[in-house]
Amino acid sequence: MRLRMPNTFVLLFAILALIALATWFVPGGKYETHLVDGRQLVDPASFHYVASNPQGPVALLKAPIKGFVEAAQIIGFVLFVGGAFAVLQRTEAIDTAIRSIARAHTRSALVRKLLIPVFVTLFSLGGATFGMNEEVIPFILIFVPLALALGYDTVTGVSIPFLGSQVGFGAAFLNPFNVGIAQGIAGVPVFSGMGYRLIVWASATLVTVLFLMWYAARVKHNPALSPTYVLDQSKRQDMPAVAVHEHERMTRRHAAVLAIFALTLSAMVVGVVRYEWFIDEIAALFLAMAIVVGLVGRLGADDWVASFMQGVKDLAPTALVIAIARATMVIARDAHIIDTMLHELMPLVQSSHPVFAAQKMYLIQSVINFFIHSGSGQAALTMPIMAPLADLVGVSRQTAVLAFQLGELSTPMIPTSGITVGVLALARIPWLTWAKWMIPLQLIYLVLSLLLLVPPCLMGWN
Repeated sequence: MRLRMPNTFVLLFAILALIALATWFVPGGKYETHLVDGRQLVDPASFHYVASNPQGPVALLKAPIKGFVEAAQIIGFVLFVGGAFAVLQRTEAIDTAIRSIARAHTRSALVRKLLIPVFVTLFSLGGATFGMNEEVIPFILIFVPLALALGYDTVTGVSIPFLGSQVGFGAAFLNPFNVGIAQGIAGVPVFSGMGYRLIVWASATLVTVLFLMWYAARVKHNPALSPTYVLDQSKRQDMPAVAVHEHERMTRRHAAVLAIFALTLSAMVVGVVRYEWFIDEIAALFLAMAIVVGLVGRLGADDWVASFMQGVKDLAPTALVIAIARATMVIARDAHIIDTMLHELMPLVQSSHPVFAAQKMYLIQSVINFFIHSGSGQAALTMPIMAPLADLVGVSRQTAVLAFQLGELSTPMIPTSGITVGVLALARIPWLTWAKWMIPLQLIYLVLSLLLLVPPCLMGWN
């Protein structure tokens, strides 16, 4: 009998239950914190055990609603963006653009060769510079239908923006949310070591591009190889405009709507980089875009509201997935076991050679990333401990920061990440299907990260 993969909700709740069970066996612990330059930093010498707080059945059942409350900002963002994109799609400008790109993709060998490399690199630059993360969610709604129209699959459509931004975030060279904060905490000049970090970013991005190009070519040649083949067949049936109306050309109204969309994305980038916009401002920006697009696209009030609400309705399951993913951290935090797990991992770093010590740091950060997905949050928790520990084991603090960064390359794989499960729910890809597909690429990231940590140790990178 063929085994059926569990639903994403079932899988996440099973993980939540396992973490709750672990709280009965892992003792509580705590590091003291102190305020430095407006940030709460951990005192690495202050760990002490505290009374444990095991999470029973009631706490387990309450965790999802607590996760919903704590993730309310990102959930609201997802719902507003979904509504805004439904209005955008109602104007049919996106469908027209997809048809135009599909025609160019069919006619031009150059477009076929450059499509994946160019877009993955652009998203990777976004992650590497202004910390593009949640901002990638809107692009899933564009690149999945685009990939299907070009003869690829849903996995390819998700991977271009999602993996591009995540690999850029993890291998960043100018990201203030992980590189900047981690270097500041470690006492390293902020954004120093740019030369080698550019090599790390280019290597990780190139590996991602080559893997996706290889995979996309295989799927285009034989669509049955795709793990989302059945899903893609049903999605293509919902995209009659791409096949039936291929003769249609873009109108001035379509062009105006797309111009507004492009200006919105440009404003988002400028706002994030220059004015430190976050989710609230970006959600407001997309709401404003929806209003303007509705006017330019000549949608009536009833049509606009119906389209917006349909977009919200379509993303309601995604909101619940994000809430349950966040609940895993709530359970571990309320039980006081996060600091204990961190404390117990620290002795594992010590090694006979700095190279091995740095690689162990990377592996430990990858484990911690399973529970804490915020780049700034993970930096604030781990770097006050990892930085002095690096001094003891002969690893430069600059290298310790790099090990912390590379640990975030596991984010696209882990089911406790709100952005990961949110993106997959939006694309309707079961997590296990995605995880199975990701294993080869994740192993490549693992080997690449271990190798990239060797030169800094050998050259005493500071």
